[in-house]
Amino acid sequence: MRLLDASFAEPGEADVQTVTRPEGDSAARFANNLLPVDWKPAVKTSPVFNYPYVRSRESLDTLSRNEDPDPCHGHKLRYVNPATGDFAMPTIGTFIQLLPEGYATRPYRATDGTVFVVVEGEGETRVGDQVFRWRPHDIFVVPSWMPVSHHADDESVLFSYSDRPVQEKLGLWREQRGNA
Repeated sequence: MRLLDASFAEPGEADVQTVTRPEGDSAARFANNLLPVDWKPAVKTSPVFNYPYVRSRESLDTLSRNEDPDPCHGHKLRYVNPATGDFAMPTIGTFIQLLPEGYATRPYRATDGTVFVVVEGEGETRVGDQVFRWRPHDIFVVPSWMPVSHHADDESVLFSYSDRPVQEKLGLWREQRGNA
């Protein structure tokens, strides 16, 4: 955003954000493959404010039972805006992936710089020529166009986020699967 010179802040009047709807309201309106009949998006961000981990984990578990893992990602899902099918935020892509116990991904690289957060499990990630050991709560970064591969010692879940939505909208995003 700084490079686009389009960032700004608007200070709020209260120390704490005002709650305008009860807990669960957004999920009831937008997270069950339904939309209010006359809903028109006012902004491009998702109307769902949080994506409970238990639901994400259930989806990963179902995928792992029903299909083989992707060679470069394991079982990886993208968080979406349920009203549009686009990314949940217009400038930041968020993802969650499950790596089965002992699974090693093939090399992969893409133009988006990606931050990974280890949610569950232990393993290691090779970024270029460097190897990083990880366990829950560790954070590591894969810079743009750097080859990356993961190896899970036990079943592992990685959350990640990147600038992929911006790159896709500008026609800049590219990936290379396999022999990166």
